[in-house]
Amino acid sequence: MGVDDEVPIDDKAKRMRDLLSSFYSPDPNSTSVPPNTSSRFATLDTINTTAFDADQYMNLLVQKSNLEGMLQRHVEMAAEIKNLDTDLQMLVYENYNKFVSATDTIKRMKNNIVGMETNMEQLLEKIMSVQSKSDGVNTSLFEKREHIEKLHRTRNLLRKVQFIYDLPARLAKCIKSEAYADAVKYYTGAMPIFKAYGDSSFQDCKRASEEAIAVITTHLQGKVFSDSESIQARAEAVMLLKQLNFPVDNLKVQLFEKLEQFLVDLHLESKELPPASADQGNLPESATSAAHEASIREFSEAVRAYRVIFHDSEQQLSRLAQNIPKMHFEATQQHIKKQLASSDLVAMLRIIWTDVLLMDGVLPEAGLRDITMEAAHVAVKQYVASRFSHLLLDISGAVIKVGNQMEGIEEENSLQATLEASKKAVVQGSMDVLQDFRQLLDENLELLSKLRDLVIDWVQEGFQNFFRKLNDHFLLLSGKKYPAGQDLSFHEGIQGDKILPGLVLVLAQLSVFVEQNAVPRITEEIASSFSGGGSRGYENGPAFVPAEICRTFRAAGENFLQHYINMRTQKISVVLNKRFTTPNWVKHKEPREVHMFVDLLLQELGSIIKELKSILPEGIQRKHRRSDSSGSTISSRSNPLRDDRMVRPNTQQARSQLLESHLAKLFKQKMEIFTKVEHTQESVITTIVKLCLKSLQEFVRLQTFNRSGFQQIQLDIHFLKTTLKDTADDEAAVDFLLDEVIVAAAERCLDPIPLEPSILDRLTQAKLAKAREQSPTS
Repeated sequence: MGVDDEVPIDDKAKRMRDLLSSFYSPDPNSTSVPPNTSSRFATLDTINTTAFDADQYMNLLVQKSNLEGMLQRHVEMAAEIKNLDTDLQMLVYENYNKFVSATDTIKRMKNNIVGMETNMEQLLEKIMSVQSKSDGVNTSLFEKREHIEKLHRTRNLLRKVQFIYDLPARLAKCIKSEAYADAVKYYTGAMPIFKAYGDSSFQDCKRASEEAIAVITTHLQGKVFSDSESIQARAEAVMLLKQLNFPVDNLKVQLFEKLEQFLVDLHLESKELPPASADQGNLPESATSAAHEASIREFSEAVRAYRVIFHDSEQQLSRLAQNIPKMHFEATQQHIKKQLASSDLVAMLRIIWTDVLLMDGVLPEAGLRDITMEAAHVAVKQYVASRFSHLLLDISGAVIKVGNQMEGIEEENSLQATLEASKKAVVQGSMDVLQDFRQLLDENLELLSKLRDLVIDWVQEGFQNFFRKLNDHFLLLSGKKYPAGQDLSFHEGIQGDKILPGLVLVLAQLSVFVEQNAVPRITEEIASSFSGGGSRGYENGPAFVPAEICRTFRAAGENFLQHYINMRTQKISVVLNKRFTTPNWVKHKEPREVHMFVDLLLQELGSIIKELKSILPEGIQRKHRRSDSSGSTISSRSNPLRDDRMVRPNTQQARSQLLESHLAKLFKQKMEIFTKVEHTQESVITTIVKLCLKSLQEFVRLQTFNRSGFQQIQLDIHFLKTTLKDTADDEAAVDFLLDEVIVAAAERCLDPIPLEPSILDRLTQAKLAKAREQSPTS
């Protein structure tokens, strides 16, 4: 048993199957080896065949195995023999039980069959007796049955004839009682007889019946077109008309035209705003909405009836139903082109979605939900773009409106009013836009809920594009960019040749405000209420990039401020050019007073200061520090050689001293002249003064002066030193530039003999006293 337990279960099952197969095999020689098989092909596996040769097997085993292998094979064969004996014993026991059970079953069947043959013979006799009696009854009743059937056929024929004669009266009763179904049934039942004998025997009956059927057909057509009839009644009327061979296709066309006219009468394409925002007069707020809902319900019921009546009309009705959202959104887009509040848009979308759901329940094959979602996608995106366009127009209007009013106005608060109005338009307008968009997201409407992520992306992208367009628009208003065809409407208020410097200054400060105040506040609102989105894909990056916007407007503010300085400097340069190109400096007379161009220059600087005070904040007061220098201009104002030259009467000595002053410049410390312009009053006015003095120096270098002309320049510059010391923040640089003007005039002078300091002081004081006398009356 120990050896048997080591044999795998699969091998035991296989061996059992082989035993059973060999025991029940019908051909015991099927697995035997042919007797003529050559011994050279014998193997150790032939032990399981019927042609097994023990001697041959032993010879083969001795040839192929050693002693240990033969001992091992001996143990295996002993175990196999023991297993085979056990299996055969179990097989005999199992078959013995089956044979005993089969023997018992055969004995019981033999006992039950005893006596059955006698019973079968008796049953056969009774069946033969019944058959003979049945044949006798059929023979005796055959003639009577034939007669009865003949009479029955005659009776049915007479009934049909009577029915034909009574048909006109029956149809009249049906018309009176409106039992049109019975009438059609009677008439269709009589149609075969009328076709066969209607022109001869039953001619009058046929004519009267056809007249009655004509009346019934008219009534049925009326029921089909009657809106008061139920859908079932109208469908039944169409079915009856079909049974009467009436051309129902004409009815189908007429009914469909009626549905089309019904839809046209709804006037969806010109629908006014919902009662929530439109002025409805004395009409209750819900009256218009209720009337529209009732009309749509009536239309849906008509569509339902048409579909029930005409079963193959789904495609035709689908095309008709798809016009409902199309007409709705055409009206919505017309309102969006105007300035539409978000509450009005939500109310319109709610009505559209209600109508679509109602029609979708009647005609789901039309796919109105998908069509509406696509149209809503376009409409809401158009609304978002429209709100940003109107916001840009409002800001443009605030700037252009006040900018146009500034012409001819000298009040200091005009520019300030422009700036404040523009700031309010940017911030408050942006907050109003965000509030409208937030209302779209907060609405519990399925149509908007599915577009939530898209709306968030559109809002973020919209602000990014809005600020880009706002920057471009500022460039148009400042004259730094020419308008394209689509931007002409924005540029109507201000012409390129009439750009006001004050407006450019407002744009510069407004750009700073956008960078420092508007963009951070809008960013906070977007982060709190419009975070998420992501439908545009992460690979495209964020839709709203405030850092990029801030960089753009920071650069724009610097460019506008520089543009303002250039405009103001160019205007002063015109005055300077006229001053130096008009007189003949070689024949200039001896100076008696400060020239009037100095008054014009100071007057222009005064108006600039007044502009700057109304717009720009004050900066930190500081003096010029040479350690901050980044320029390359060299100061010569403290040159003692040059000062000595100015007081020497000898012309030759003055020229030699002039050469010495140029050499001294090479060893002087460098001084900063032009620094970065800041958004402060002092920085801007200082830069303008520096540029004007630099222009003055260049104009001086282009002229040739006699002694009187040089002294006139000296007097004017000396007066400017006195008046400009409190105007510019960088006093050292201004003094340096004024000295450079005198040096340039001396270089271009034929006889550079300066005025004595006492004379300069006397003429300067006289000019100041005259200015003080005129100031109370001015």
